[in-house]
Amino acid sequence: MAKDVLMDQVVQILHEAGFDVSERVNIRPGSFDIAARCGDVLLLCKVLFNIDGLSEETASEMRLLANLLGGTPLVIGAKTRDQMLEDNVIYMRYSIVSINVQTLYDYFVEGITSFISASPGGLYVSIDATALKEARIANDMSLGSLAGAIGVSRRTISKYEEEGMNASIDTVLTLEEILNVELAKPIDILNPSFLVKRQEKENKEKQAREQKDKEKAAAASGGGSAPMTTEAAEEYLKESKKKFDKDGSYIHPPAPEKEMLSYISTLGYDVKETSQAPFKAISKDKQSVILTGVSNYNPAVIKRARLLSSISDVIQTESVFLINGTSKVKSVQNTVFIEKKELVNIHGPEELIEVIEERKTPEKSKKQ
Repeated sequence: MAKDVLMDQVVQILHEAGFDVSERVNIRPGSFDIAARCGDVLLLCKVLFNIDGLSEETASEMRLLANLLGGTPLVIGAKTRDQMLEDNVIYMRYSIVSINVQTLYDYFVEGITSFISASPGGLYVSIDATALKEARIANDMSLGSLAGAIGVSRRTISKYEEEGMNASIDTVLTLEEILNVELAKPIDILNPSFLVKRQEKENKEKQAREQKDKEKAAAASGGGSAPMTTEAAEEYLKESKKKFDKDGSYIHPPAPEKEMLSYISTLGYDVKETSQAPFKAISKDKQSVILTGVSNYNPAVIKRARLLSSISDVIQTESVFLINGTSKVKSVQNTVFIEKKELVNIHGPEELIEVIEERKTPEKSKKQ
């Protein structure tokens, strides 16, 4: 229930900010809950009461989709661990900006920029390195004298100037007071590049520490491996009987959906498959982007086609369902249905777009 209330608040704020908002994605797991567009700004939003519920797999797909569609992934939530998210503070989860509804409102409706980000250990502000160095020189202060004035090391000041290293809120306020200049770097929710780089650096350091711990544990245990269990041995024998390609990879029998997506790629499209989106793939060439679903014809696909049409209208793409077998309809709203036997008779991207345009519901207001 808490998530439903949160979702309603998010949609209301986005509408107030002038966004067109898609229907809610109701499949689980889902890489995003709603798509929203205002002019050139496209958001793929995931709404979670606790932002720590975002998995790495979901975040990875959100970033992939946003990159392919020219948008920004965004998580909106209410709490993290055992505390509520603070207003106008930017949290990062797997390189995706995560904020509460008040921050969403302030940024998109009121135009208020955030300066504070959360990191392990507390809240921090990123320093404008160039502005700090210029202000220190203009005030005729050495690295040492400025460091002494705020109670940090000379090396710390040097890092602030060279790397724009994060500092505590109190430290930045003290620096601004001493140098009489604004030093806090604003955070662009739509392009948080320096926050992404910082988190990637933190993740690499964490992985390096974990790898060292594993190596120490292996050395302490003598480095030997545990004997193979009966279950593992049976699985090994099962795998050894499968057919393998020359490069050692297992040859999977082609599923119908794989066949149809492969055929789309032969038409000149770059086909990127998804695992948690309400469509099976994004098919993209220089001229068009197609949200591509694959299914048998059934009542469920009609419902999903309506959702796909809503999303594609907001994102401003085409939407197609490739049908394995016979379809009773040519389109559902603006989502076009193409049977497998029809698909193989299409011989180029222009011909595919022509079929899509012909089959779209003539009047967008027409109900299925």
